[in-house]
Amino acid sequence: MTDTPGDGDLDLLEVLPRLTQLSTVLQRSRLIERAMESAGITVDRPGMSVLVILYTSGHPLRVGEVARRMQVVGPHVTRQVHELERRGLARRIADPHDQRARLIELTPEGAAAAERYVRTLLGWFSTALADWSADDRRTFGRLLERFANDLTTRLAALDDE
Repeated sequence: MTDTPGDGDLDLLEVLPRLTQLSTVLQRSRLIERAMESAGITVDRPGMSVLVILYTSGHPLRVGEVARRMQVVGPHVTRQVHELERRGLARRIADPHDQRARLIELTPEGAAAAERYVRTLLGWFSTALADWSADDRRTFGRLLERFANDLTTRLAALDDE
């Protein structure tokens, strides 16, 4: 792949304004902050990310795994976990496979908060996609996942160069 636009890049050039539009609307709409307000959650964005990662995983995770999923370093997550513990939203438990290690799990209050937040977002997304066919929604989800994963991989490779 070259760094200069070629014939195959014209379709991507048409996508660029849509990506910019999406980025702008997500930032200007304060989507995350509005969802947190609507759900009655008063943690910061990184703390909310930890809650959502733990909630969507469906099981306790090590700090390193949360950090990997957030694409940050472990100490950053550790600080967030301390604050979530202080607020009674998360707790550390022993890893049943390695008693020296600790896992982070949501408390019932943390799980309820994360669920309210996720339901709020999903409600808004569902409304935006209400006129889409089921096939279009599946295709969108599949392609969005593929794009996000491929772009993440490519950008990580650039960071390693």
